[in-house]
Amino acid sequence: MSNDCNAALGCLVGTRRASPQAMIEVSGVNKTFHLGDSTVHALDNINFGIEQGDYLSVMGPSGSGKSTLLNMLGLLDRPDEGRYLLNGVDTMSLDENERARLRRQQIGFVFQSYHLIPRLTARENIELPLMLAGISAKQRHAEVGVILEKLGISQRAHHLPNQLSGGERQRIAIGRSIVMKPSILLADEPTGNLDSRSGREVTNILEDLNREGITLLVVTHDHNIGDRAKRHIRMVDGAITSDTVHRQAGESNAAD
Repeated sequence: MSNDCNAALGCLVGTRRASPQAMIEVSGVNKTFHLGDSTVHALDNINFGIEQGDYLSVMGPSGSGKSTLLNMLGLLDRPDEGRYLLNGVDTMSLDENERARLRRQQIGFVFQSYHLIPRLTARENIELPLMLAGISAKQRHAEVGVILEKLGISQRAHHLPNQLSGGERQRIAIGRSIVMKPSILLADEPTGNLDSRSGREVTNILEDLNREGITLLVVTHDHNIGDRAKRHIRMVDGAITSDTVHRQAGESNAAD
């Protein structure tokens, strides 16, 4: 065990430990924004749990709190009230450095606009988190090579983002999000900028990752994407109005 392990974090790097408790437990979470004279209840008494390996979609109209919920789960924002446990860690008790460390170790993000660094090649964009973590060049090269092959874009490894299609850019973004072997992948409108074919391909990749054990939560406006999840959460005005379990992931699109 590393000597620099923080007791509050429990040395979570690379672990996906089994536990009788949910992987994520959220209880009594509230988040309010003040916009001029208006008060917006972005999250209103949110209570739910996520088990290891779950595949959820979060849907609802614009302004319903979906992105705020994603930011809270991704430790990018703090709720005003409530409790959020991630793999047994009380995230509300962590300072910003501890939250950042836990986020790097446990959470991957996929965004609608990719957030790739324009001056870096596809390989370098995927490699960046490993570089920041101090992983050796030899190990980085090997691990990124596996990911490029897995995502079917090895031939585009040395291209810059502006030389790639939208679908290829999103594959690179997915590669970057999983290179640190996160426990959970949070995807915010991951197909929003893609045509229908590229959107299906990206969704299939995300579902393959879920089948390999990564917990997957997708925020989307697209019912064709959201309906593929095993579990559907609907939000309206900051509150969860329904939380239902449906068919197996991708069943309705098995022929894709």
